[in-house]
Amino acid sequence: MSLCDKEESIRKPLKHCFLSVAMATTSFCSCRFHRNFTLSCRRGGEGEPADTQTSREGGLSKHSGTMDAFSSKDMAMKAQKKILSSMATKSSVQMFIDDTSSEILDELYRVSKEYTGNKTEAQKVVKDLVKIAVKIGVLFRNNRFNKEELGVAQDFKKKLHTGAMTAISFYEVDFTFDKTVMSEILSDCRDLLLKLVNTHLTPKSHGRINHVFNHYSDPQLLTKLYDPNSNFRSNLTKICKGLNKLVEDGTI
Repeated sequence: MSLCDKEESIRKPLKHCFLSVAMATTSFCSCRFHRNFTLSCRRGGEGEPADTQTSREGGLSKHSGTMDAFSSKDMAMKAQKKILSSMATKSSVQMFIDDTSSEILDELYRVSKEYTGNKTEAQKVVKDLVKIAVKIGVLFRNNRFNKEELGVAQDFKKKLHTGAMTAISFYEVDFTFDKTVMSEILSDCRDLLLKLVNTHLTPKSHGRINHVFNHYSDPQLLTKLYDPNSNFRSNLTKICKGLNKLVEDGTI
């Protein structure tokens, strides 16, 4: 399998990024990004890269000694990540992802809100999840992963699939739930994702990955989620129903 074929085989699962909640980044970029980026640069808004602002304010003479290092592709990618990340709210995500993933996202939010008793924290977890998914999508779109990293992405895809199948199995077969097994799978997903983006994303983004996976791999949360008598039973039913559909569709 060629490097391009290998990248394509893992692009779709990676865009969903843990329980398949990523934006359709490529589609978004083709119909929204160029217009938003152009308007942002004209206004000097938040989407404008720092290098562009400096050039506008200080003139090209300040950068004449470093022009060889300039890359319009790098600048565009950074701006793209910034714009998409700034829009990564729960409501905006629903405009760009499929219905099944949107439903899973809703249930994850409800579970987090009920478990923590903190609406703000629940929103932050989901928002962090989406921001990471968006940034990984941008990296893939710009072919930033090398051969070794694509191998890590392939491992992540397999682990994600294993996690989905395990979650469904624990739900469908009574008295089989094992919090240690589920927690370890999610922790492995986290570690693989951190390895994948190690040189591509900032420590702040690494922190978001830790925040999301540490939250959902919490053994106490998982135990309550899988308790047949808990208030989370209907949420788990909808999550597993969605996961099952994504597995059947070949998304994860």
